[in-house]
Amino acid sequence: MKKRGQSNLNLIIKMKFNLNGAEYIELIKLLKLLRIAESGGHAKIMVEDGEVKLNGQVESRKRAKLRVGDVVETVGKKITIEA
Repeated sequence: MKKRGQSNLNLIIKMKFNLNGAEYIELIKLLKLLRIAESGGHAKIMVEDGEVKLNGQVESRKRAKLRVGDVVETVGKKITIEA
């Protein structure tokens, strides 16, 4: 039974990342830069374990090049890549 104040909602934090003129950013660098991963090694493990989606699909390439319009989802966060 659900207790008072509990919710069935899954919280998703929406974020935006600006490339600031760069053509792309690598997936593991983004995870590390935004402090979603504690280190580059942790970011690699997250990708290897299937915890990261790129544009709705599980992404297995650690160094996938993220470009404007891409959407990354992981651990309750949804990051949109902007120009």
